[in-house]
Amino acid sequence: MDCKYDKMSLKAEEFINDKEIRDTMAYARANRNNRELIDSILERARGCEGLSHREAAVLLECDIPEVVEAVKNLAREIKNRFYGSRIVMFAPLYLSNYCVNGCTYCPYHHYNGHINRKKLTQEEIRQEVIALQDMGHKRLAIESGEDPVNNPIEYILESIQTIYSIRHRNGAIRRVNVNIAATTVENYRKLKEAGIGTYILFQETYHKENYERLHPTGPKHDYAWHTEAMDRAMDGGIDDVGIGVLFGLEMYRYDFIGLLMHAEHLEACKGVGPHTISVPRVCPADDIDSGDFANAVSDEIFEKIVALLRIAVPYTGMIISTRESRASRERVLQLGISQISGGSRTSVGGYVKEEESSENSAQFDVSDRRTLDEVVCWLLRLGYVPSFCTACYREGRTGDRFMTLLKAGQISNCCHPNALMTLKEYLVDYASDETRELGEALIRRELEQIPNSTVRRRATEYIEQIENGSRDFRF
Repeated sequence: MDCKYDKMSLKAEEFINDKEIRDTMAYARANRNNRELIDSILERARGCEGLSHREAAVLLECDIPEVVEAVKNLAREIKNRFYGSRIVMFAPLYLSNYCVNGCTYCPYHHYNGHINRKKLTQEEIRQEVIALQDMGHKRLAIESGEDPVNNPIEYILESIQTIYSIRHRNGAIRRVNVNIAATTVENYRKLKEAGIGTYILFQETYHKENYERLHPTGPKHDYAWHTEAMDRAMDGGIDDVGIGVLFGLEMYRYDFIGLLMHAEHLEACKGVGPHTISVPRVCPADDIDSGDFANAVSDEIFEKIVALLRIAVPYTGMIISTRESRASRERVLQLGISQISGGSRTSVGGYVKEEESSENSAQFDVSDRRTLDEVVCWLLRLGYVPSFCTACYREGRTGDRFMTLLKAGQISNCCHPNALMTLKEYLVDYASDETRELGEALIRRELEQIPNSTVRRRATEYIEQIENGSRDFRF
């Protein structure tokens, strides 16, 4: 018997239901030129309450030029309303590329006999973290292949403890997000107790048959175990979870709908949707050729996907990595992206020692190879506020508490001044002369935009104290 769609179900094939996705694609095709329906969907979206997966699918299918432009304009408005000009900065930290899975799109796969396998010792992690602190980073996303012998949960927990313990000059990592394989509720509880920020796990694709073909061997082959991981993570006490797909592994329409269904499921069952959604695309790496994947997503469609995700899930943070080029990242920043990486290395040990190609251990090729300071300077020139803020995480404003703050419109009196104060820290401690000049001018302008006079006055005082050597103020 076919599974029935039920977003309240805890079974993967019911809350991510193949028939519902296919019916939705058919509905979207049938209504792609239905202006009355399309206009009603756009009008509903303007209320900033989000869209259902069916409504968003209709807009994705529609290619009427004025509708596409209306979608992008609305995405810009919603992004500005909830996130303003802030762009949160982070960097990935690869701990180990040992992996027992056979994923056909990832060079870490178990059968890749010529990739240089590495696992960082705690002292090597310390050196990597110092290098990241010396760039100015405050937020990391740790990454590791799935290998219960080389990378057990105990290794991950010890590594988190090491990262949080390091103080170098004025540097400190204030938030560690974790991107590791699906695990048990018990292990998620351990990660929560270790003080992680967001637990991140990409579905890769929601198409079950294709998922199993792309993951032919290893524990990741189990579609249900992987797809239900976020439920277990939240059952383990983790408030903030981050989802995503690797666009290009499956038809983008299918995975776009599946991604929204997953967000709807978490909202319905756990009371809060995903904290972040990531939008990586298939790219070359070691023995992986992106040309082998027939579902590659064009820049035009990619921008439309980003804009529609922002409209459909307006409160959710959206992440883009250095898989994308500078030009690509610049185009989608205004359409919904709220977090980007800077100065990233995707190899194990890559921050201390840049590897030669012959000893490559990278997970994917980096398209945007600029330093963190170059990325920060670029953002400032575009009028964005590069933010190194981790205040909400450390003040307990996570999960539904963060979403309540966001929906109440208090970002301008909380996250905005926090962003300016952490930018000031970066400018004083790490920035080049050009970046500092641009940043100081932006801070002066942005302080005037804080609506609450008391918050504005305190933020101004804190920024003056940062100039004089104090650190780590937050609202």
